[in-house]
Amino acid sequence: MPEEVLFKFEQQMSTDEIADYLRSVADRIESGEPLSLESGTDSVTMDVPANPTFEIKAERETSSSGGTPELSVEFELEWDEGVDDEAVGDNSLTID
Repeated sequence: MPEEVLFKFEQQMSTDEIADYLRSVADRIESGEPLSLESGTDSVTMDVPANPTFEIKAERETSSSGGTPELSVEFELEWDEGVDDEAVGDNSLTID
């Protein structure tokens, strides 16, 4: 399925700033309010359902030229557009 990027933001910032953004997102998700993202002239507003699929991915990317590997952690919420909540799955994730 082709992917259409609706919004993209990337910037190096302090861990405190990142934590503030993540808290804001978490607060919106928890309250059931729409999630609005805005940067410059780009913006998108999305209604996150009560039970989206939650994915966390930790990666190590190494360039083919043998440079320094890059580590990343990606957090993703995913749901079918226009479809109501799906069943809640097993709660087996631990974050320490």
